Formats: sequence, structure tokens, C-alpha cells
Amino acid sequence: MHDLASTDAITQRYFGSLADGCDIELFVLTNKKGMQASITTYGGIVTSLTAPDRAGRFSDIVLGFDDLDGYLAGHPYFGAIVGRYANRIRGGSFTLDGETYALTRNSGENHLHGGAAGFDKGVWSAQARSMLSGPQLELSYLSVDGEEGYPGRLGVSVTYTLTHDNELRIDYRATTDAPTHVNLTHHSFFNLAGQGVGDVSGHELQINADRFTPVDERMIPTGEIRAVKGTPMDFRYPTAIGERIEDHDEQLQLASGYDHNYVLSSSRRDLFLAATAREPSTGRVLEVLTGEPGLQLYTANFLDGSITGKGGAVYGRRCAVCLETQHFPDSPNRPEFPSTVLRPGEIYETSTIYRFSSE
Repeated sequence: MHDLASTDAITQRYFGSLADGCDIELFVLTNKKGMQASITTYGGIVTSLTAPDRAGRFSDIVLGFDDLDGYLAGHPYFGAIVGRYANRIRGGSFTLDGETYALTRNSGENHLHGGAAGFDKGVWSAQARSMLSGPQLELSYLSVDGEEGYPGRLGVSVTYTLTHDNELRIDYRATTDAPTHVNLTHHSFFNLAGQGVGDVSGHELQINADRFTPVDERMIPTGEIRAVKGTPMDFRYPTAIGERIEDHDEQLQLASGYDHNYVLSSSRRDLFLAATAREPSTGRVLEVLTGEPGLQLYTANFLDGSITGKGGAVYGRRCAVCLETQHFPDSPNRPEFPSTVLRPGEIYETSTIYRFSSE
């Protein structure tokens, strides 16, 4: 399928091939306001996302690569669908219904973002359609029993809709034939000034959370839920990301910056405004709405200039910010955290909206 799709709002083209000869496609969704989202069937990755500044100029605001080879060479989950379990699971194992499951350990002794071959490296089936709300791409994947150590066959669909209101809406759905854990997220690295344009220290961020989950030296939650008040973790009011990031705070030292799960203030599970980011020089604004109980703030602390991305941009430290909607890290080993168990007959459903505007 190397030809363009026959709709004005959605085009499709060949993006490359895997070593086994499997062809990978790229879909470009365009809404009525000219905003575009480019999404590939490899990992469900958003390879490009354009948004207008206060003068109406569009720029690509997510990190990534110009071709498939860049993604195949290895990357820190740029724009990918992350699963079966986003974030970390302590010791790479959990016990469910009395049985212990050993997962792939791909982050020291821990399991991270679904393992060595998680959903970010899967080949997803795609169905594009034009909806009244905007162009839409539904991606489907079957995670087999035992994949990366997880029990059960998990059928997953992730639907991206680029609405005419300049929203990238992501709807997740999953079912299983055996009890398992599920925690899916989207992992775009955002720079609202434009990908490759400096760092995000000047981005003003507000997170509607008054608590967070502190981590230990392995970046695993300690189990404590701590108030942000009086700490550098406090983003209850708009604050520049770089204002306190170098503070000699234990949590910032452990993570080399922000890499923490925030406990969202709403106890409701419908869509809730979790975070707002503003970039003063362009006027671009990003609002994150979710039904998830947590939000991971990550400030690209470990990008070090060794990755060259789109258009030859060199990705240095803190050149982007991730706002990953999620359940809490290590929930399978923390019964006091909101549960991530999915059982046969149940449906995992959650939605996140990334809404863009300018001021």
C-alpha cells in the first residue's frame, strides 16, 4: 500500500521496511485549520505534529526522525504508544492471583515501558476514516500471551483523532482472555517553540495536582504520596520548568531533573484538565486532559546531544518535556495505588486529549 489514501484529510505513504520485509506506513492527518499529525504503523508513533503560533505560523513541536531508520536505530520512545505497562515495575515482576510473573528487565533490575520489545516496537494494523470531528486513525495490535512476560492475550486499539478544534485525541481500548496488568500512554516529547529549538526551561507549566509519588534511587515509587507544597515539585500555579530544576532537592537529584508521577487532584475518571504548558516566545499553549489518575512529568534529562533528529536537529539535555497520562508506576506491586488489573470480560478504556491554542 504505497499510494496516497483517497481523502483530502488523510494521506498515506510508504515509510520504510523492517528487516523481515514488513512494510511500514505513514498516515498524515490534516484538520480544517491546517494542523497536521503524522503517525506511523511502527509503534503507533506520532512522528510529527504541527501547531500554530500566535501569528498563525505552523511548526513541528514533537521530537523524532525523518525516516524509519532513525526509529529502528533506537530512541527514548519518541512519540510512541507505550505498553503493556507504561513506566516502571520494580524488580521486573509482579504477583497476580497468587502466581508470580517474571517480566523483561530492560532498565537495570526493573521493567520499563513494556519491556525490550514493547508496544512502541510493534507493527500496528491501521484503519483511517474521516469523522465529523476530524480525521481519525485507528490502530490495532494483538499482544500474545507471554509477550515480555505478561499473562493473557491482550487485544488493543488506539484511536488518534485530529479534531477541527486543534486537539489530538487518543482513545485507548483493550480486552484480555486472562487476568493481566494494563497501563497505556503516549510518549511525545514536546517543545512548543519547535522541535530542535533550544530547551524547555522557559516553558511555563501548571499541573493540577497537589501530591506526587516520590521515588528511590532506582526511580521506583517508595509508596509515599507526598504533598508538593513547599517543594520544587509544586506546579499548582504556572511556573517556568527551569525555575527550580537545579535545586538541591533529593527528588530532583535522584532523577537529574523532573521524572515524577503526579497524583491528579480530581477523583473523577472523566476528562479532567491535568496540565497546561505555555511557551512565551511563540504563544503556543498545550492543555492535557485525561481520565487517568496520574501524570508523569519528564524533562528529557538524559538526552545528551548524541541523537540527531528531524532536519538535522541535535537533541540536547532538556530540549523537550513529556506529559504522560497514566496509572502510577509500580502499581502491580503497590495494592494501595489505583489498580491496573484487567480481567476477562472487562474493558480497559481511557482517553487523553492534547489541546493546542495560542495567545
